[in-house]
Amino acid sequence: MKILSVEQIRRADAYTIQHEPIASIDLMERASRAFVSWFCENIETGIFKVKIVCGLGDNGGDGLAIARMLQPLGYDLEVYVVKYSDKTSENFQINLKRLERQLTINYIENERVILDFAENDIVVEALLGSGLSRPIEGLLKSVIERINRSEATVISVDMPSGLFADRANQATDVIVKATHTVVFQLPKLAFVLPQNAEFVGDWHIVDIGLHKNFIQSAETHYYFSISKEVEKLIKPRQKFSHKGTFGHALLIAGSYGMMGAAVLAARACMRSGVGKLTVHSVPAGLPILQTLLPEAMYWEAGKSDNFIATDFQPAEFINRFQSVGVGPGIGVNEGVNKMLEKLCEICQELAIPMVLDADALNNFSSYREKLNKIPKNSILTPHPKEFKNLIGKSWKDDYEKLAFLREFSVKNQLIVCLKGANTAVALPDGTIHFNSSGNTGMATAGSGDVLTGIITALLAQGYNPHEAAILGVYQHGVAGDRAAEKFGMTSMIASDIVENIRF
Repeated sequence: MKILSVEQIRRADAYTIQHEPIASIDLMERASRAFVSWFCENIETGIFKVKIVCGLGDNGGDGLAIARMLQPLGYDLEVYVVKYSDKTSENFQINLKRLERQLTINYIENERVILDFAENDIVVEALLGSGLSRPIEGLLKSVIERINRSEATVISVDMPSGLFADRANQATDVIVKATHTVVFQLPKLAFVLPQNAEFVGDWHIVDIGLHKNFIQSAETHYYFSISKEVEKLIKPRQKFSHKGTFGHALLIAGSYGMMGAAVLAARACMRSGVGKLTVHSVPAGLPILQTLLPEAMYWEAGKSDNFIATDFQPAEFINRFQSVGVGPGIGVNEGVNKMLEKLCEICQELAIPMVLDADALNNFSSYREKLNKIPKNSILTPHPKEFKNLIGKSWKDDYEKLAFLREFSVKNQLIVCLKGANTAVALPDGTIHFNSSGNTGMATAGSGDVLTGIITALLAQGYNPHEAAILGVYQHGVAGDRAAEKFGMTSMIASDIVENIRF
């Protein structure tokens, strides 16, 4: 699913009006009906008031149309129009006249008007939507501050008013803090960025029938990976397949005191369908690994009991593997860094796809001049701090972070899965794909090691790196969602994610 700019969405509206064809007011009617359908499915009638607060533009027109549609359905409604200007949109005026036949409309013309919200009120906020070009001031600011001080459930229509969709707000900007945002047709970039979470709340897409031709032809760097599209990537298994069909993966992980990382990554790899797995780790890890995961083979790393040794095996041995995952728990030191450099050279020479995570990335952060040693199209899975260390600079906001992410991925021709809510998968072609699965229960030690194992398994099975990154991140999140249903987000641990991997 594409993420388009506000200007592109305006052009999509205009294209739909011209080519469907449909009148502008009728497209607004369709959008409002889609909102009402979502509202009725999720908010049952009860002993509470629905207070719809409208601006004077098309977003306010949506609010008025929503009020007209909800009123016959048994909801106890109050409608407020905030008169912050003498100008109104044509669609607002049409819907105002239609609603006046059904309901009394309350006008807020100055800051002395008292606007009260009870704790159990449902506030439908339709003040400005995405039609914002500057910070909010005056009467609108007072109304929004009143909404934010209330304990009511707030549902924004298309966009929390005051929030910019395509650029960062200032810290002093006044923005509606929505409990839910019901967005028309396509998500906004603002919705998938951490800095906007307190304003957007839970967001929900409703289809308003914008013309598919325009959406298909629109160019964008940003995509939102929805389940029905990502799951199409999963390859069916043929009846006469055998373990050789699904590849042999090499996982380089673990050090003294960090064998849990190796175990989690290895178990996730096996659960994700790899035919065979060899784990390369320190001698002290042998009894742990073979006790907890008898299905995997073990390759002892030299004579060191603490860290993986630098005397790496020749390319002839590495050649038996279809993918290599490296990093979980291997430690950071000069010897490990030399091993990584040699491993990258071998994988580059033999065209074996790689996943680099955790300490593999931390080693390259310490020796940033060696980043060019990583084979093109390798998959890196940093969390934000690891990524910051990798690029050697900080960002002022999440929009600049995305710019750095795209630049790094394109410049180095690497795939980067920047972990977090809506994990961002940056591809070397300059596109960024935001993930739709997962929950905050996955913010727990070892969760990233699980992701490394999943992606390593997919590469071994013949998925190309782009597919493996997007599908692996999605399946990782889905497993986390299943684990949260069983254990709760507070109580789940990384092992629970492994046990809930399903392909």
